[in-house]
Amino acid sequence: MKILIVEDELVSRNKLERLIHSLGYETLVAVDGKEALKIWRSERPRIVITDWIMPKLDGIELCKQIRKAEGSQYTYIIMVTSKTDTHDLVESLEAGADDFISKPYVKEELAVRIRAGRRILDFQSRDTVIFAISKLAESRDPETGYHLERIRHYSQVLAETMAKSDNPPPEIDALFIDNLFLTSPLHDIGKIGIPDHILLKPTHLDDAEFAIMKTHTTIGYNALNAAAERDNRAEYLKMSASIALSHHEKYDGTGYPEGLKGEEIPLCARIVALADVYDALVNKRVYKEAYTHDIAKSIILQGRGTHFDPKVVDAFLQCESAFIEINKRYKERRDHKDSKE
Repeated sequence: MKILIVEDELVSRNKLERLIHSLGYETLVAVDGKEALKIWRSERPRIVITDWIMPKLDGIELCKQIRKAEGSQYTYIIMVTSKTDTHDLVESLEAGADDFISKPYVKEELAVRIRAGRRILDFQSRDTVIFAISKLAESRDPETGYHLERIRHYSQVLAETMAKSDNPPPEIDALFIDNLFLTSPLHDIGKIGIPDHILLKPTHLDDAEFAIMKTHTTIGYNALNAAAERDNRAEYLKMSASIALSHHEKYDGTGYPEGLKGEEIPLCARIVALADVYDALVNKRVYKEAYTHDIAKSIILQGRGTHFDPKVVDAFLQCESAFIEINKRYKERRDHKDSKE
């Protein structure tokens, strides 16, 4: 990863460059904001460390220019400043700065700031790649438009609601919720391996066809688990494999592919299971028309303790207005897209 240093004072610039090299990064160097913007446009470094007060183009204006031109590839900007006034800090945040560091530069602090930036950039990159891969499966079924977008938001809302409950599951923390939002779109990635005549059949599947359809859980798991085994630190990949395998398990043990029961089913899969069923109920499919929210709600309540984890159902009841809003939002987007076509 290349880091762009923007510093007009020679001694500070050289020290900062040496420190960044010692941390294992390549550097690009600019002596003022105008030169920095030119380098940024040609090289597109993902992290910029810029002084605030500079000739020609100061740090605030550089932030604004980068944000205006960056498009979908985010640039993490660290502002170098000795300013402590709240108004000044708010001004720089509004201009687009992500973090601050002060002089004299300390290697350990610099390393922490850069790692924070990399985590955010890595999350964005993973999100883009994962969502693109997820769309491969969804693209084969034109009637599931925005299904992945809705699933991730339903799942996020459920997890956030459970986290605020009187007795929240110990698994749920900020990282769990972030990873759930990131990976829930991969729940049906295994459908890439299901033949079209089964995947798009407009009537109910017979037993043989359903047996083939059920294999999408293991197909997805095998692919995602293989990726997870290549990087043991990638908790999000482990979660994605669990969701793909177990989102059709039922709380009473009558689901598939393994017949897991109760808390044997990973919590992430129990959450996605409800989100997935709700979305299938309230939206049109090749085999059914869309149901109303109230009908979907009654079906989910009937499945409390049998199909669904009771705690997940209870969370759904607390945040059902958010489910209605999410579905409405994406229905309006779909209708707008259809009207333009």
